[in-house]
This record gives sequence, structure tokens and C-alpha cells, in this order.
Amino acid sequence: MQDSNRPLDAEDGLPDAATASAPTDAVEAHSGQIDGPDLGNLPPHARTIRSYVMRAGRTTEAQAKALAELGPRFLMPYQEQLLDFPATFGRTAPVVLEIGFGMGDATAKIAEGQPDTDYIGCEVHEPGVGALLKQIGDRGLSNLRVIRHDAVMVLENMIPPGSLAGIHIFFPDPWHKKRHNKRRLIQSPLVAKLVTHLAPGGYLHCATDWEPYAQQMLEVLGAEPTLVNTAEGYAEKPAYRPLTKFENRGLKLGHGVWDLVFRKKA
Repeated sequence: MQDSNRPLDAEDGLPDAATASAPTDAVEAHSGQIDGPDLGNLPPHARTIRSYVMRAGRTTEAQAKALAELGPRFLMPYQEQLLDFPATFGRTAPVVLEIGFGMGDATAKIAEGQPDTDYIGCEVHEPGVGALLKQIGDRGLSNLRVIRHDAVMVLENMIPPGSLAGIHIFFPDPWHKKRHNKRRLIQSPLVAKLVTHLAPGGYLHCATDWEPYAQQMLEVLGAEPTLVNTAEGYAEKPAYRPLTKFENRGLKLGHGVWDLVFRKKA
């Protein structure tokens, strides 16, 4: 992974050494944060949940071409208006939202392997958006759309309540340093927001390669009264989630990966 795409330490502006050395999707994927202690003096309305961390990165010629040629069909503009899923996809099917798909390889493979389900991916990183659009073209996918915007705002303004069959959050930034833990995406305020957009019986699938974060995820998701764990603790990796190149490399080095799958009560 290029240094320019590594998470930055929010206090010193330097790459976080722990994250920079992690050979997994934790480095690749965009992730969320909840504003940390340095924003504690802001008024309540300014302490917002954010689903991403901006990264530097260069858009390749192939990614730019995909943005130009496939963007008009598959890249949906952000709008403050609820989506009509059947109109968006041209059919009525279950819809799954992915938050922070990174470079989109797993997203494209999942959509290809689940043709009877429609997928919406949210990502703010232009190279990642371009890379996923290229995969859409290469694989001939029709059941995948992309929104380049903050997923929290997309949820609030574009996703109808109770409409999603599932939500995927794979390898969000682990924010290894203890003083940065509050910036992790999976925290109670966001989870409460997510479940309002799940249909009864809909699922929330999170995955991480950082065990302390997995423990936090298990605690936070377990405390949400509208969710039920589908496993006794961590779940077996569902067959639809492919192993990424970073995950494969991490597993070969003996690193663990933890999946959590919770369902909304009917």
C-alpha cells in the first residue's frame, strides 16, 4: 500500500506506525470516525458522526476513464431526496449498502456472486470509486451503484427507513492508538442510526483484522436492543464475503480476522 493512502495520525500529521505496518484492508478501506476529544468544545450540532477519513491518492488513467465512461450510468449523485430502489435498479430486489468499500474489489466480487441482490457502495476516495466503476465494466455488473459521498449523509437523506436487506462495513480504520479509539466508526450513535434503515430481519455485517476493535464491535452491537447476534460471539466468515489480497497476506502471517453478523429483530 502506498504511503499516501495510509491513515494519518490526527495529532501529529504523520502516518500512524501501527496502521502503516498492517498488511490488511484496514489500510486500504476508508472508515469512519466520531469526532474526538479535540472537538469537545464544539456545540452539540457540530459533533457529527463521519463515515470516512480523507486520504491522499492519485487517480490512474484507467480509473479516470471508468469515471468518465461509466460514471454517468453507475455513479449516483448525492441528493437530499429518498431513492426509489426499483427505479434505480430497474427491478424489485433486496438492497444492501456498503460503507467504505476502499478499492472495491470485494464489493464487485460480492455483487457478481449475488446477482439477485442489488448493492449500493458509498466511498469518498476518487481512486477507489474509479477502480470499482472499472470493475463494474469489466465484470458486466448491473446490480451495483456507487455514491461518492459521506455514507452518514447518504443514510439520512437518500436511504428510506426500514428499506435495506443488509449493511456491510468491512475493515474500517481500526485507529490503533488508545487516544484515537473514539474515532472508530462502530460506536453506539452510528449503530442506532444504521438499524433504522434496516428492514426487519435485515443484517449488519462487520469485519475487522484488529482484535481490540473486534471486541469493541461485539460489545457495541450486542448493546443495541434492536439487534440479535447470529452467532455465539464472532461469526464464521459468510461465503459471500471474499478474501481480499491484504486479508490473505495477513492470514499467512498468522493475523486473525473477525466477522460479526447481527440481525434486526422482526
